[in-house]
Amino acid sequence: MRTRVAIIGSGPAGLLLAQLLDLSGIDSVIVERQTADHVSSRIRAGILESGTVDVLRKAGVGERLSAEAIEHRGIYLQWPGERRHLDFVESANRAVYVYGQTEVTKDLLAAREKAGQQAFYQADAVALHDLTTDRPYVTFRDADGVAQRIDADVVVGCDGYHGPSKRAMPGRRSWERAYPFAWLGVLAEVAPSTDELIYAWHEDGFALHSMRSDTVSRFYLQVDPAERIEEWSDDRIWEQLASRLHLDGWDLKTGPVLEKSVLPMRSFVTTPMRHGRLFLAGDAAHIVPPTGAKGLNLAVADVSVLADALVALLVDASPELADAYSDTALRRVWRCTHFSWWMTSMLHRHGDDFDAQLQLAQLRRVADSAAAARELAENYAGLPIAGGVHG
Repeated sequence: MRTRVAIIGSGPAGLLLAQLLDLSGIDSVIVERQTADHVSSRIRAGILESGTVDVLRKAGVGERLSAEAIEHRGIYLQWPGERRHLDFVESANRAVYVYGQTEVTKDLLAAREKAGQQAFYQADAVALHDLTTDRPYVTFRDADGVAQRIDADVVVGCDGYHGPSKRAMPGRRSWERAYPFAWLGVLAEVAPSTDELIYAWHEDGFALHSMRSDTVSRFYLQVDPAERIEEWSDDRIWEQLASRLHLDGWDLKTGPVLEKSVLPMRSFVTTPMRHGRLFLAGDAAHIVPPTGAKGLNLAVADVSVLADALVALLVDASPELADAYSDTALRRVWRCTHFSWWMTSMLHRHGDDFDAQLQLAQLRRVADSAAAARELAENYAGLPIAGGVHG
């Protein structure tokens, strides 16, 4: 078959790119190794930057988001005996929005179906070919085991850390850091006990109180990467959350646990993000620890920049934006990678008591200093997307 853009991966990055290209009259085909139900049910990020919301609205998938997303002016930072609010609107003139990645994916899948563009799910043996020519192609076996070939003008890898796109780039260089802790993620059917997210430093480890709606809350606990989920009963989870989030005069509501899993944490960046007619976006090119809420937002920024570049390349025969894509995207990637590392290093117990005192000093500095609070707010609420970090 023939298409303009072959997209590997149907997570939010691949679906959003397909939607933006469709609005510009550029057809695409998506190839995904999982089922559509699996893609739409993955529980991941829940915080959207204001710039991400703007891009989703521009893509025509903002109606339900506008009706259901919960606007947050900031976050709480907590350490024993103290809980301090950081107001992003006051510091950076931008809010953030609570709207789960599952909901973003559902909206994009619905838009893809409405557009009537082709997608292959449960694809196997995906391989990329002739990437340095102007006629690259992708081969795979479909869900029925039938060999398929897609000829395209451009191939875009949105297939995550383990996908074939990254491996198809010769001479790439990668940087990676594995963190000596993980997150136990918990989804619970209980109304949030807070109006905005609580990031809590505790001597027993980090805790985060987040939410997905007025009736569903999301929690995270710092645990050892080797921790077995079977060792964490619901009672043990609630006891640890209550201990690490404890503050006099405040109570943690509890309820049925719907889902729990252990999430390893690492930072990863591969460069460049382009090879010939292959472009990478999202987790295929970079992964950040979730502490700074950057993963999904960084993927949306990649796609926003890439969509403009591909429209210029394929419609206007202008290669300048495509040639600049990797450098443009990587400026933002490294900035967000640093912010995510910084938030992670400040909030997680990972050393001795000397390190702990340094972390507490940093937390107090952020809470007490308008300049330090603004630096956190500008990064958390989101850097400008167009043109990278410098907007």
